[in-house]
Amino acid sequence: MIREMNRQSQNRAVAAWLLLCCGLVFAMVVLGGFTRLTGSGLSMVDWRPLMGILPPMSDAEWQRVFEMYQQSPEFRKVNSAFGLEDFKSIFWLEYLHRLLGRTIGLVFFVPFVYFLVRGYIQRHEWPKYLLMFILGGMQGLLGWYMVKSGLVDVPRVSQYRLTAHLVAAFVIYAYMLWVALSLLFPPSANAAKHPWYGRALALTTLISVTIVSGGFVAGLKAGKIYNTFPMMGDYWVPPGFFALEPFWRNFFDNMATVQFDHRWLAVGTFVAVVVFWLRARKIDMPARARPAVNALLHTAVLQVALGITTLLLAVPVILGASHQAVAMLLFTIALYLVHALRRV
Repeated sequence: MIREMNRQSQNRAVAAWLLLCCGLVFAMVVLGGFTRLTGSGLSMVDWRPLMGILPPMSDAEWQRVFEMYQQSPEFRKVNSAFGLEDFKSIFWLEYLHRLLGRTIGLVFFVPFVYFLVRGYIQRHEWPKYLLMFILGGMQGLLGWYMVKSGLVDVPRVSQYRLTAHLVAAFVIYAYMLWVALSLLFPPSANAAKHPWYGRALALTTLISVTIVSGGFVAGLKAGKIYNTFPMMGDYWVPPGFFALEPFWRNFFDNMATVQFDHRWLAVGTFVAVVVFWLRARKIDMPARARPAVNALLHTAVLQVALGITTLLLAVPVILGASHQAVAMLLFTIALYLVHALRRV
């Protein structure tokens, strides 16, 4: 009995650490949104994983970093009128974004070693935590790979790489959150899937697809066109919907098509959440699932309101970043609900 209580206490400690890491990844995604929306993402044109922790500390160092930026396509084609102070205004957000990434690595690695040494993490569980660490390192590489796409000719990162970077953050976040929830809510020996597990999983998948489509909207800055709702200007289906060849490129490279897809995926997701909520009210749900169902509805309403307002106002920075943050919150609640229904 004492050993079981100790194990539960250890599991709660590990879960609290993982949830802290999840919170930092959440903040990282939100800060990344601010960085992108303020045009700060291409201000640092080099990547020094170990030596780049400290910012420029002297006037000479600032001048050196600014001269490196002056060689970039963004300076030559977009910000050629920038002076040193203008450069500093966009440098700091990207610097903080990278610094937070390094901080997450430390916050993960140091307690990980401690928990290994103390035996909080059992030997057969080591691989799942090592995988988290490896995924985090690969995410850093993917972030630099994304930035490099905007340092060649066109001062804009590839929408494919940006979306991959966003999806990778969600995958790492979801993996850590799932493991933490499994530690906090271990299933009983006779646990079985709830009949609505499949529906919750399908809804989470739909939410995920909508978020991925939002990555392409962000990468193409497609929210800057057709700032009307529900119609796109004077059209339900915008002209040039299949203007690119081959036709599949329109879903990833055509601004009008990408915005059309995201707005109607969002509407479909909202309708699915409302229907799920209405029907779930009439069935027996586990105790910890019922609040998640209600939270899912409330968050979906907020997200739709934010999305429409963000579109109508042509993506102001605060609303755009808030829209991204609430998308992650909606995904979190959906994932929690799936976990609650998986082993009942």
